[in-house]
Amino acid sequence: MKQKILGGIISLLLVFQGFSQVSNSGKLYVGTFTSEGAEGIYLCSFDFSNGEIELINTFKGIDNPSFLKISPNRNYLYAVTRHPEKIEKSGGHIQGYKIKDDGDLEFLNKQVSHGSDPCHVDVSPDGNFAAIATYGGGTTSLYKINDDGKLSPASSTIINEGSGPTSRQTAPHAHAIKFSKNGKQAFSADLGTDQLNIFDLKKDKLIPAKQPFVKLPPGSGPRHFDFHPNADVTYVINELNSTISVIEKKGRNLEVVQTISTLPENFSGTSYCADIHVSANGKYVYGSNRGHNSIAVFKTDPVSKQLKFLTTVPTRGEWPRNFTLTNDGNFLLVANQHSGNIVVFKINTETGIPEFSGKELKLPAPVCLEFL
Repeated sequence: MKQKILGGIISLLLVFQGFSQVSNSGKLYVGTFTSEGAEGIYLCSFDFSNGEIELINTFKGIDNPSFLKISPNRNYLYAVTRHPEKIEKSGGHIQGYKIKDDGDLEFLNKQVSHGSDPCHVDVSPDGNFAAIATYGGGTTSLYKINDDGKLSPASSTIINEGSGPTSRQTAPHAHAIKFSKNGKQAFSADLGTDQLNIFDLKKDKLIPAKQPFVKLPPGSGPRHFDFHPNADVTYVINELNSTISVIEKKGRNLEVVQTISTLPENFSGTSYCADIHVSANGKYVYGSNRGHNSIAVFKTDPVSKQLKFLTTVPTRGEWPRNFTLTNDGNFLLVANQHSGNIVVFKINTETGIPEFSGKELKLPAPVCLEFL
């Protein structure tokens, strides 16, 4: 009898151990540039206990899936894709996929991007809309998502106007678009015009808001941005002058209240910013430097939420175009585009500074990381 009870206890412990192991494992989708040797969208496993990362599947036949976004219900993945002109004269698409239980992707449908070089996609908090930005076309488009996850044709497309003072700013270049936390607005960074554009979402369309944009410093080239989780503050990373601008509400309007460099004072080389993320607790802001090949680390002021530069951490690869944070705040993963490697950093919870975990994965031209 005792042996049966002991055997039962051991079996239960093994079951619980299995559950624990499952709970520590997650899936990571990697967007790439197939024009630089990649094969499509890659699916990786990630161990949240030790940072181990492994390739488990490859979804081929997708041209340059350069940015990915998973729907809030985790059922669908949307990608912006860039095609050769002989395949699609407009330059690209937004494509929808159903995520199966094992992480496999089932193609649903696609819609034209209404602008060349689509480079960013977001999904509204309620999962009803997707929005994209096109770098070459300088456009932002909105798409209704149907109940089955398929995309309707664009319900609105806005063509940006204007230019900036540098050679990279002869025309608009919409580089990112994100819905507000409540889903009632969308914001879009335009590198060509030095603006963070603001749109209201009304009657299934994007419409310029009463304050249509926030002007960034001339020649800064806003690229990506992120919101503070607990305050009405936005952090915009500027590609062309390697800075981050902090935006907050002053009276009725949003205004830039701080612009701070992402590079060490003694750096004299060429570098361009790319991605930016705020930690889940709002205490730290991270930005990537391409050229300096580093992650810049900032601490946020508890009251003003403005930034204090802490340090830069080498990304152990070249051209860190995109990076991501795990929801538990323990890891930061960097996609080094030119060196073809994804590097895993463990975040020091006391300092907020990423430290190399010893884990990395070689993949060609990784440019976007999206956890399921």
